[in-house]
Amino acid sequence: MIDMALYRTGHEEAAMIGIIDVGGGLRGIYGAGVLDYCMDNGISFDYCAGVSAGAANLCSYLAGQRGRNYHFYTEYAFRKEYMSLKSFLKSGSYINLEYVYGTLSNRDGENPLDYEAMKNCGKIFKIVATNARTGRPKYFNLKDLKQDDYGPVKASSCVPIVNRPYVIGGVPYFDGGLTDPIPVRKALKDGCEKVVVVLTRPVDFYRNPKKDVRMARLLLKSYPNSARALARRSAYYNRSLELCKEYQRDGKVLIVAPADIGGMSTLTRNQEAIEMMYREGLKDARAIESFL
Repeated sequence: MIDMALYRTGHEEAAMIGIIDVGGGLRGIYGAGVLDYCMDNGISFDYCAGVSAGAANLCSYLAGQRGRNYHFYTEYAFRKEYMSLKSFLKSGSYINLEYVYGTLSNRDGENPLDYEAMKNCGKIFKIVATNARTGRPKYFNLKDLKQDDYGPVKASSCVPIVNRPYVIGGVPYFDGGLTDPIPVRKALKDGCEKVVVVLTRPVDFYRNPKKDVRMARLLLKSYPNSARALARRSAYYNRSLELCKEYQRDGKVLIVAPADIGGMSTLTRNQEAIEMMYREGLKDARAIESFL
């Protein structure tokens, strides 16, 4: 078990330790495995930042619900209610965010989030979304989540083109991965001294802009600023990854990333590959103990 108080011994001020989960659709089960390992071994963090599925993973982690995320990837994701062409034709959204983060997660749902435990966890929680109108990142906080109202997580997970933007307070939002896919700069600016960065692609993977540029053209008329952000997403990701590697050399960051993703893309429903990535997350998380 890692006692963070012991790590802080000798510091004039408490050294804030952070974790970032970048999500990545169903590849996010890798992060679920990492966080389950942390719960199994008493590893806690002062600061948690999640993007898309990574934000959902961290909700369960902050609530202390070990194994909860696993069922969303291995069971619920294979239901037509979760994501389907029928849902897209009916609502304009392929992924039914209300089903995932409402029907299943509310207090009367099949797998409710322990909101009270999460609310009282005593940690800093940042949820990254993108303002669809401005194309700028929006960082929601724990206080923005309410019992049975997990709008910021839905906003952070709202993939453009695949989904209509998710609206909170009259403002439409898209996936946080458009504008701050690896929020390591944000974590360090907010005061973290050390940060664990959980990726869901191999550490030597760099995004190619071609697909993003093609998708951005489809978004240009309705949300031009988000379209421009989407076209630049590869550059944001690649620069952030380089920054993580630079900080890792300095001992400030630990990158935890899968060696193999089994050919998975964001929405690939492959039971064997999903299980493999979960096991990889459990295994690779062992590096966190020596880093801290």
